[in-house]
Amino acid sequence: MEGPTLLVLAAGMGSRYGGVKQIDAIGGEGETLLDYSVYDALRSGFSDVVFIIRAAIEADFRSTVLARMGNRVSWDLAFQELDSLIPSASMEAARIAGRTKPWGTTHAVLCARENIHGPFAVINADDFYGREAFVAMGSFLSSLQADSEGLPPLGALVPYRLDRTLSPSGTVARGACRVEDGELIEIEELTAIRRQGDTIFAEQPSGTRAELAPETPVSMNFWGFQRQALGGIESYFSRFLQASADEPKAEAYLPSAVGYLIGQRSLRVRALPADSEWFGMTYREDRDMVARRLRELVAGGRYPEALWR
Repeated sequence: MEGPTLLVLAAGMGSRYGGVKQIDAIGGEGETLLDYSVYDALRSGFSDVVFIIRAAIEADFRSTVLARMGNRVSWDLAFQELDSLIPSASMEAARIAGRTKPWGTTHAVLCARENIHGPFAVINADDFYGREAFVAMGSFLSSLQADSEGLPPLGALVPYRLDRTLSPSGTVARGACRVEDGELIEIEELTAIRRQGDTIFAEQPSGTRAELAPETPVSMNFWGFQRQALGGIESYFSRFLQASADEPKAEAYLPSAVGYLIGQRSLRVRALPADSEWFGMTYREDRDMVARRLRELVAGGRYPEALWR
């Protein structure tokens, strides 16, 4: 029996990082962070991988990431561009507004819809999620049955503690979650979170600050869905375009789509306990820490010196 599909969001511009971090060699044998995620996923029940990229990085992506994996990974490519799946009226409004980049993580997932044939998970290319997270998600997705008629599709999230997901180099965006009895009830996308001394706070657009508890569960964009959830995600994205096509920097965040669908009772989302380590590269200054932690995991026997040899 085939396992679930892993979607890797690798089309981001890396504006805060200052480069194409999706293909930044960080491991001892030139591996990127997404190499470690794919390695963990394939050992946790996933059977294939879809990388969502931009055409501008395809040649480099093939010559680095895909060449290194070789035939050890069953992979496919999907492309997210500014005009991918965008109706002509929305595209014209975006052109007039001066929009230059695609429409966010919800848009990215929809760009891969033709590559999805069953349950699937979604991750960022530039985050390390830990083996425990993939085991929990792989087990959940592999256990799913087709929904009974009339029931909303099922999804899942692996949440992480807020205080373990911050960067000392600047603000970060996180989806703050309210979880009750193992189910995601509400999620709020906060785009400017930082630590100041012993306090963690989110900066609001108005300039005010809202203090956040260190143990707040947050989304790091590790989601799982039944394929039927794509209909609701597409409906949310259509609403987003109607409201925001003329806003050049507006993004349809996947956590916002999930929150909307939960509110509409069109999606049920389980919060999967995994107690997994997270780290990532939001800023260029994060790179040395990430490389050092990977070396420690290799030295401790968690990963081989070369993942794909």
